[in-house]
Amino acid sequence: MRTIDDKIIYALNTTIPTDSFCSQVNASAECKRLYEQLVDSYSQRENVIKKCISHVSEHVLQIKDKRAQDVDNPQLLKALRKEQTNLRLMQAEVNIEEVIKDRTLKIYYEKCRSSYKPPNLQL
Repeated sequence: MRTIDDKIIYALNTTIPTDSFCSQVNASAECKRLYEQLVDSYSQRENVIKKCISHVSEHVLQIKDKRAQDVDNPQLLKALRKEQTNLRLMQAEVNIEEVIKDRTLKIYYEKCRSSYKPPNLQL
């Protein structure tokens, strides 16, 4: 799901024309299209991460409830620790997403700032 972020420089280089080709390509429209792709990608990834966090949180709560009923079960403790680790990883993914998003938008802004200024781009 992060392909567009991984290839942002390539996408910008192929989207935005050099000065010699600027009359052949509408740079403003291309920058707008690329920005819309970025925003759509961010939205999809954010929704997926939130769903994963919600699912893992529910699973942690279920295991905690089972553990409260059977305190001496080592398998439940092991499962609880595993799920708590998964939850922490999912929560860390939110921070990773933010870093990737900032990096990509800075690169986007540097290349497209003269052609298209998104209405809600904040750097």
